[in-house]
Amino acid sequence: MNLLLLNQFLKHHDTDGELIEVIDTLMIACKEIAVQLREGALAGVLGTTDNTNVQGETQKKMDVIANDVLKNVLHTNPLVRGMASEEEDDPVAANKEGRFLVTFDPLDGSSNIDINVSVGTIFSILEAPEDTDGSDAEAYLQTGRKQVAAGYVLYGPSATLVLSTGAGVNFFTLAHTGDFILTNENVQVPAQTKEFAINMSNQRHWEPNMQRYVDDLLLGADGPRGKNYNMRWIASMVAEVHRVLTRGGIFMYPWDKREVGKPGKLRLMYEGNPMSMLIEQAGGLSTTCYGDIMDVEPREIHQRVAVALGSREEVEAVLEYHADSKDGNAAALNR
Repeated sequence: MNLLLLNQFLKHHDTDGELIEVIDTLMIACKEIAVQLREGALAGVLGTTDNTNVQGETQKKMDVIANDVLKNVLHTNPLVRGMASEEEDDPVAANKEGRFLVTFDPLDGSSNIDINVSVGTIFSILEAPEDTDGSDAEAYLQTGRKQVAAGYVLYGPSATLVLSTGAGVNFFTLAHTGDFILTNENVQVPAQTKEFAINMSNQRHWEPNMQRYVDDLLLGADGPRGKNYNMRWIASMVAEVHRVLTRGGIFMYPWDKREVGKPGKLRLMYEGNPMSMLIEQAGGLSTTCYGDIMDVEPREIHQRVAVALGSREEVEAVLEYHADSKDGNAAALNR
């Protein structure tokens, strides 16, 4: 078996050399995060802190550790002009001559850390506009279509990098040598599925259209969808999307009426956009239920968005169920 390292694979596919350097730098940070997670209680990294982030969420110890590792490592790369993180109120400047901006969720699914369930680091890479500073929020407010690379590292039974530079999606597994090695090339999401993932405890808060769609899924072969579905929910977007990329499915975190003025729960810049790029590059679809996620014009770094992504035919069904509610509050917030 010919083992192809991440760096070799990217060079072989004529990836921009400077972009490769930034991806390599990100992987240095992710390897360190993987080590910390593997040690777990032995390293004293489990549990929560007394702090909250800009989202108002209590920070886990590993949220803070992962964020610091990524910031410190990215800062050493002269190609990185700045970075924006879920755990930072404002963007952080790095190197003023840098070509790229990096946005990231340092540890998605961190509520699962203490129970030893899969978590991950999500990242997005953008070109820095000319004459902008890495601490300038405006520089980051680009649509998902402007991403030059997106991916995540899943920390599970194995550490897996899932990456797209705009020419398909590929999986790389972290070996004992410390190298990410290609293990699955040109991943494709099956067009059809019988699996869906949504937090059913929020059902009473959804729009009627989403309620009706999920109700029809639950009716199975006796309902209008004409087939039986299985439901999954891990409470880790990285793990959910990885399952979709691996075997198909649909993952949804829709708008709900508890916070009517917010478009959704997940963050556009470092969750919605990078995951949408991966799904679309693998042949799937991603939507707010009213339009493509990657076409949403961002207004702020921590902007939220409704998400439905995965197998093409199932996402198309979601859009059909929402076609008659384009004048509602959720629609207005998610265009």
